Amino acid sequence: MDIKTWMQDYLDKLKSLFGSRLLFVGLQGSYGRGEATESSDIDMVVILNCVSPEDLKMYRSMLDTLPNREKACGFISGRQELMNWERSDLFQFYHDTTPIFGCIDFLQPLIGKEDVRRAVRIGACNIYHMCGHNMVHERDCELLKALYKTATFTVQAVSYLQTGTYRKKKTELLPVLQQPEREILETAIALKQQTDIPKAEFDRLSGELFRWASDIIAEYQPEET
Repeated sequence: MDIKTWMQDYLDKLKSLFGSRLLFVGLQGSYGRGEATESSDIDMVVILNCVSPEDLKMYRSMLDTLPNREKACGFISGRQELMNWERSDLFQFYHDTTPIFGCIDFLQPLIGKEDVRRAVRIGACNIYHMCGHNMVHERDCELLKALYKTATFTVQAVSYLQTGTYRKKKTELLPVLQQPEREILETAIALKQQTDIPKAEFDRLSGELFRWASDIIAEYQPEET
């Protein structure tokens, strides 16, 4: 599909639907990073002055008129709700969103260093929990692949704290990473192309991810005030 043509159609219909209430439209995920494949979703961000349940119904009906409707997903919010959002989430949200219409630079002053550290810590805690659960109970290869994909976002935040630069694309991020984050990202990239994981490899990769998450949790404790 031609994402530029789809986006223009989408944006025209959004403007017609919401008019001056439409404050921002952005693109996240693999399309936003320029890494999309044929199976990629179209991860949209829509910010209005405020959002009601009726707005959500109208938005859904509008999406139903677009081609490739099954690929459309994403986030819609009112401006004030976004400004009051959990700051550690806003870090990833702000940096991983490619603007299509409008601007969300008003979010940048809200995000401090401890918010980024908290994003790292929460990401590692979630990975630690789910990886341990998967090793003991599920033994699910697809879940392991998803956990390594999730770890990519935590690696981005770690790199940002180390370098002061947010790098969206894996090709730009990989060369500047230190170990063990580089190995985590390399594994995430490799697993994306892998359809099956042998038992011994599953145990090894799970163990490496679990230990990495444990080390991150220990390293990124809340700073004393």
